[in-house]
Amino acid sequence: MLVRVQNLVKRYGNLLALDHFSMEVGEGEILGLLGPNGSGKTTTINCILSLLEYDKGVIEVFGKAMAPDAYESKRNIGVVMQNVAVFQELRVDENIDYFCGMYVSDAKARRRLVDKAIDFVGLGEFRTFYPKKLSGGLLRRLNIACGIAHEPKLIFLDEPTVAVDPQSRNKILEGIRDLNRQGATVVYTSHYMEEVEQLCTRIVIMDKGKTLAMGTKDELKAMINDGDTVTVELYALQPDHVANIRQLPHVTRAEYADNRLAVHFDGGQHNLLTLLDYLKSRDLSFGRVFSEQPTLNDVFLEITGRQLRD
Repeated sequence: MLVRVQNLVKRYGNLLALDHFSMEVGEGEILGLLGPNGSGKTTTINCILSLLEYDKGVIEVFGKAMAPDAYESKRNIGVVMQNVAVFQELRVDENIDYFCGMYVSDAKARRRLVDKAIDFVGLGEFRTFYPKKLSGGLLRRLNIACGIAHEPKLIFLDEPTVAVDPQSRNKILEGIRDLNRQGATVVYTSHYMEEVEQLCTRIVIMDKGKTLAMGTKDELKAMINDGDTVTVELYALQPDHVANIRQLPHVTRAEYADNRLAVHFDGGQHNLLTLLDYLKSRDLSFGRVFSEQPTLNDVFLEITGRQLRD
């Protein structure tokens, strides 16, 4: 394992931020680290990087105990945090050169790495721009280039696509796949479940500082009771019909809003036919019908709860 975290405990006064949290990251994988706001994701990353002291537990990176002075390990780690951290007084190429210079002292090698990072994130035509001239999406790409220019073996990406346009998001996600194909191991946090589902080979879900579940997306989906969800366009469906539908076999919940009926099942067979038979038997006219399998978002809500968080 490239990263091993075992029984990690971190307290902020009376607040228990990490409660015997454990996870492992295998070499060559893209691990998704998911959790609601305040679940402990960023605290976990900061502890792994030895940016925070912790009260108890074991952290190993590259097979060695991680510590603030573990410079050999840190040279092989790249970090891209949620908040863009670049120097406004430096140009794009100068920013990347500065951060790369923290790991690579040879100027000739650094020039090659800077050029490669600029090409990688697609900032070639902006290399002499100052950050204030860049859009939000371009700033995110600059932030990534600064974190990966030294070609680290292990990369932590914390919400790298927050508040960017779809084109920049696609560019960033494809860049992460390319980094992984080139041999980098990635730890990825995001609130965009579709990104994690498309990108990550394995996923850890945490909440309140604890590990709640881990596995591939298919393994996580198998942990919850939700089967398929059938959505039907219906007009003026009466409450008594919704109540009857909730009593159909394998129905876990049924919701009707904005002329759409969404019926969730916990497994079973022929659920779609059962629902349509009911509607036809009551002479209820309906429009489009479609069925969906559980998503990672369904898993996340089932495991962490559906109540709003602050």
